[in-house]
Amino acid sequence: MADNGVNKGRRRFLVGATTVVGAVGAVGVAVPFVASWQPSAKALAAGAPVSADISKLETGQQMTVEWRGKPIWIVRRSEEMIEQTRNISPERLRDPQAQAEQQPPYASGPLRSIRPEIAVLVGICTHLGCSPTFRPEPGAADLGGDWPGGYFCPCHGSRFDLAGRVFTGVPAPLNLEVPPHRYESDTVLVVGEDEEAS
Repeated sequence: MADNGVNKGRRRFLVGATTVVGAVGAVGVAVPFVASWQPSAKALAAGAPVSADISKLETGQQMTVEWRGKPIWIVRRSEEMIEQTRNISPERLRDPQAQAEQQPPYASGPLRSIRPEIAVLVGICTHLGCSPTFRPEPGAADLGGDWPGGYFCPCHGSRFDLAGRVFTGVPAPLNLEVPPHRYESDTVLVVGEDEEAS
């Protein structure tokens, strides 16, 4: 025993133990705090590329995948659909050659796609954000006898062809957006990555 009844060995032990417990507690508090600065798995997934197996997508059909919280439409166009889209009179379309930057450079031209038979579009109307309906049948009675097939927005009547180009005389100011995309293989489409990234 030391002077005044103080046990220096016990004091050192208690000071050391308290320091260790305090350090562990500080790390325990700091780890969740620092981790909260990192994006969540959900946030990472929302911006991450999405792969779509298009092997079972039949001609004339559309499938939907989600990327960044948006519906992405993938359509396998038939030869007839491609011809109908190419043959729409430019006067009927607001941006027939897709000059506005609503698509990546590798998806330019009237069909706005890498492959003529596959259309990839963001399924949100460029007017007020409604989701147009897929109306591929030409000459639909409720859309007029000259309807070539495409998309009709039920909210305010905007119309788009099967390449997502907007018709004139409707509220939508721009063509539907074409997201960045590439083909991983003949049957796998990757949405969210540019063709150059592969």
